[in-house]
Amino acid sequence: LPNLLFYGPPGTGKTSTILAAARELFGPDLFRQRVLELNASDERGIQVIREKVKAFAQLTASGSRSDGKMCPPFKIVILDEADSMTSAAQAALRRTMEKESKTTRFCLICNYISRIIEPLTSRCSKFRFKPLSDGIQQQRLLDVSEKEHVKISNEAVSYLVKVSEGDLRKAITFLQSATRLMGGKEITEKIITEIAGVIPKETIDELLLGCQSGSFEKLETLAKNLINEGFAVAQLVNQLHDTVVESEDYSDKQKSAIVEKLAEVDKCLADGADEFLQLMSLCALVMQQLTQNI
Repeated sequence: LPNLLFYGPPGTGKTSTILAAARELFGPDLFRQRVLELNASDERGIQVIREKVKAFAQLTASGSRSDGKMCPPFKIVILDEADSMTSAAQAALRRTMEKESKTTRFCLICNYISRIIEPLTSRCSKFRFKPLSDGIQQQRLLDVSEKEHVKISNEAVSYLVKVSEGDLRKAITFLQSATRLMGGKEITEKIITEIAGVIPKETIDELLLGCQSGSFEKLETLAKNLINEGFAVAQLVNQLHDTVVESEDYSDKQKSAIVEKLAEVDKCLADGADEFLQLMSLCALVMQQLTQNI
């Protein structure tokens, strides 16, 4: 087993994979002694890497299990959310990784590989976890529903997969919330929409129609209603992007102008700008694009 680096979006099974592999290797008895798991919530500064991790790595390990099966003569250190470690702490790992390679393997897990320093990535075998495919997610959600006796329509399962965008953990959380809310009744697409905070398609279509009308007052009313309903503008930006890109009603020039504005608004929202003003700014540009003759 080489040193490993798992990276990819959340909810795709990175931590589950290494924990399952470690249990398979060491069995339930030795698992506690042989695996050191440090998460982002644990202290992982340079001092801890120098002391705790080094001390754990220096212990030797035998090659047999209590149940008589063979087991690898090394230990595993799992550093979850490794991209939130400081560069200094990552740098402190470099020598430990090399010096203790006889007795210890490291598994780094992160969402963004660009935040891991180059010397560490070159010491690891990299595995990219991509967002889970719709088929796999649907199968898993149906399994969970069956075991937990949850009534859910097929349309609702498909929609659940769509809104969770390849993140199985998110999908299961939504399913759990919906079950609590319905109290045994069948879960429908409408319930999933409400729980996931997704903006209904009708609302987006209404907003785009408002933009086509050319009336600024009407647009302002629609924008106010959207905010008062409690919808997040960041969510609107995501959905509007998909709607505009897939639509055949707009010219390429209109699409490029709208999508560029969406990127600007997204950046402003991430920096903490006022939602209503950003929404109005976006709608005004869409209106300008749709009403002028190109």
